[in-house]
Amino acid sequence: MSNKNDLTKIKQFLDSAENSIRDARALIFRSEIGEKARQIKAGEGDIVEGIFDGEKMVSSDGKEFEIPANYASKSKLVTGDILKLTILEDGSFQFKQIGPIERKKLIGSLVEHGAGKYSVECGKDSYLVLHASITYYKAEVGDKLTISVPANQPAEWGAVENKIL
Repeated sequence: MSNKNDLTKIKQFLDSAENSIRDARALIFRSEIGEKARQIKAGEGDIVEGIFDGEKMVSSDGKEFEIPANYASKSKLVTGDILKLTILEDGSFQFKQIGPIERKKLIGSLVEHGAGKYSVECGKDSYLVLHASITYYKAEVGDKLTISVPANQPAEWGAVENKIL
């Protein structure tokens, strides 16, 4: 009988130890997460929301904020997308797309207008595209490109999705 009682006690001790370890890890996790959240909040700075106009973000009060072309190109931002800008305490900008608008895709040919300005002609319509996108896809004049444009509003700008080989 003593053996069975000993095994029961050992199991109870192990269960208790496992619960204590689990509780200790949860406390550490909560305190680490809490500290990280405090650091993020402390370093957040000002937050501004606005709409992407094809090249920059325009806030509701009309202020314009330059968006790095590589970010706009990589994120495939389309005119009308809603963005959030966080201005950190050190003055750096962090953009984040928070409200993509409905898009439609078109296929067209790349045209150069000189001085690094490009557009994609899609039938009778033409859409400006960022030079950074042309560089990324190594596109050349005459190449067929797939672009995204707003589905339900006119736009001057399109976002390059792909180069068609």
